[in-house]
Amino acid sequence: MAKQNKAYKFRLYPTDEQALIIRKTFGCVRFVYNKMLAERKETYELLKDDKEKLKKVKHPTPAKYKSKFEWLKEVDSLALANAQLNLDKAYKAFFRGNAQFPKFKSKQHKQSYTTNVVNGNIQLFDGHIKLPKLKMVKIKQHRAIPTEYVIKSCTVSMTASGKYYISILTEYEKEIESKKIENVVGLDFAMDGLFVDSEGKKANYPKFYRQMLAKLASEQRKLSRKKKGSSNWNKQRIRVAKIQEKIANQRKNFLHHKSKELVSNYDAVIIEDLDMKGMSQALKFGKSVADNGWGMFTSFLKYKLNEQGKKLVKIDKWFPSSKTCSDCGNTQPMPMNFRTYVCFCGLHLDRDVNAAINIKKEGIRLLVIA
Repeated sequence: MAKQNKAYKFRLYPTDEQALIIRKTFGCVRFVYNKMLAERKETYELLKDDKEKLKKVKHPTPAKYKSKFEWLKEVDSLALANAQLNLDKAYKAFFRGNAQFPKFKSKQHKQSYTTNVVNGNIQLFDGHIKLPKLKMVKIKQHRAIPTEYVIKSCTVSMTASGKYYISILTEYEKEIESKKIENVVGLDFAMDGLFVDSEGKKANYPKFYRQMLAKLASEQRKLSRKKKGSSNWNKQRIRVAKIQEKIANQRKNFLHHKSKELVSNYDAVIIEDLDMKGMSQALKFGKSVADNGWGMFTSFLKYKLNEQGKKLVKIDKWFPSSKTCSDCGNTQPMPMNFRTYVCFCGLHLDRDVNAAINIKKEGIRLLVIA
């Protein structure tokens, strides 16, 4: 039996006293992270030319600061320990060349902390969850966690509008058998509508961001006219945050349903390995790419397919799916304003459907040789 992980996210409803402790924990985690990073940065600047000596340096831990800053003892010690683990990961990623040097966290950074299960300090009850330093916190658990799933850790977070959430990471044992691949679909990313599949169906993605753009811009203008830090500014900031959260929740809900639909109907889904960051920076594409949430969609697809022993196949982003005739294999230039693929072999097809068929064919070829 292989061990698997699954996370469940629920809304928390802490009391005012509990909310104060949560926010205090956010601050302490940020403080400790920045303190440790400052020391590491100083050490790195001194020893960066002597890699061997740098590797042997003992880095500071949260315990170092507790004697000097007594208020650090008021919050969950495991949350502080996880801040150190997160910094360790960021530091190692930098030395592997996979990331930039870790940056300091500001109050504008995502507000969250992670704690681990130790000696029954985290337990789920009917409508409540027991958490370190907080005791029993009210929770809106909209779906059950199977009894055989073991809780490993919890991440408490707060949105910009002041809502509290908890993400519960669980572990369970399950032998996932690879499914025989019979039904395969290719998806061509569409700037207008998320994707078009190889059967000619469109995702028909509602443009949640663009639908709310006028209202969001209006509320943001009101915010810019208020004195920063004032009571009215904070009320308006929350109004803006609520609109942004509504857009994000609508998008996430749609992407969950659409990915579930594909996973239920197909054994393998073929997509292009696209550079979404690069595309969002391209001329006129920023809002469309941000609105679609293609990156989130593909991550949903991946874990849902994996859970069922199915496959997500990514083909090379330079594969000429749009330029190739899906019937005869001929290639020709296809500027973005050409919306129909017309080939001398007689093919007359929507360019996105043609591309999706080519993506499906290339994916099947990769599955065969794998």
